[in-house]
Amino acid sequence: MRFLTCVGDATSIATHGGLPYHLLHAGLQAGFLDGGWLLQPQKLRARRILWNAGRLLTCGEYGGYQYASSFLRALIRQEPRASSIHDEVISIFPLLPPDCPRRAGVSFYIDATLQQNFEDYGITRSVGRTMITEALARERQAYRDATRILCRSRAAARSVVGAYGIEPNKVHVVPGGANIIGDPGPSRYGPDNLPLAPVRLGFVGKDWRRKNLPFVLKIADVLNARGIAVEVIAAGFSVEHGPRHPLLRSIGFIDKRHALNAFVDLLRSCHFTCLFSFAEAFGLSNRESLRLGVPVLASNVGGIPDTVPAGCGHLFSPDVDAADVADIVEGYARDAGRYWQLRDAVGRRAGEFTWAATVERMQHIWAGSTAYRFRDEAVINA
Repeated sequence: MRFLTCVGDATSIATHGGLPYHLLHAGLQAGFLDGGWLLQPQKLRARRILWNAGRLLTCGEYGGYQYASSFLRALIRQEPRASSIHDEVISIFPLLPPDCPRRAGVSFYIDATLQQNFEDYGITRSVGRTMITEALARERQAYRDATRILCRSRAAARSVVGAYGIEPNKVHVVPGGANIIGDPGPSRYGPDNLPLAPVRLGFVGKDWRRKNLPFVLKIADVLNARGIAVEVIAAGFSVEHGPRHPLLRSIGFIDKRHALNAFVDLLRSCHFTCLFSFAEAFGLSNRESLRLGVPVLASNVGGIPDTVPAGCGHLFSPDVDAADVADIVEGYARDAGRYWQLRDAVGRRAGEFTWAATVERMQHIWAGSTAYRFRDEAVINA
């Protein structure tokens, strides 16, 4: 049997933004997965307090309990099925399961290595140096012992191979799907009721600073100065704690678990969604936009390039000027027919951005296909 695991309940849509749940749902439907482990890290909070106190006394360091072997062993003991050496495991966390050799094998499906997370997301500020060293060493060994490592982007695969010294022949690139269950149905928007005046630039993300919402507002400023009507529609963060701007309309957080239709309609009401992050392991909002037939404007940063195939929008260099992006948008704003050709092309590819498509790739890899094996190729999608 084959099970999915993560630091949390893999069967709950509330875990890790719903990623394990959506992967598990698609895997069960395809007969690729047999279930998910139910782990409850919240039950180990008291242990965290004691562990941090002990580390402070013995090492003079604090933080990083989530990477500790003692935590992961205690966590894994919560799942009765974890003791079986006959079950195969696909883990979303590179240190889980800990010290747990399995006859059927362990594979990983990651969006980034720990080294990338430590470097790109500032996690080192809250994790002791000794724990970082220990965690990276155990992660390297886990990759060496793994049957295969699947990465959601070439950036992650590049780190696995380059920073951890893992042979490329067991590293594969399999982008994830949109966290949208089922068929969202046809869009109610078209040339007749979604004119490019104003141009609607969408933004989705809780961490609006890291995802660079201010840059999207700069693009809007440039367009506005050129006489192009424009509006930025942003969702995912608290309105009162977000930026203020005359061209910005903040929607707030939309819980897809309870308001999926509202989320779908919001994205489809945009002409483009934008993601110009300073750091980004993947870029789920891009996949969701493309699943709904909406083209994407994004920066060539981290794992973002693997979320936007050629022909589905535009990728820009990390140091692109807002005026250069505005040039692209203005071209579409002044030629609506060209825009709707792009949008129609994206809509025809919507099925590529589902978790079902991701699982299908996984099935091919398990069957021996090398089609998705990591190859370090440049991304060109201007």
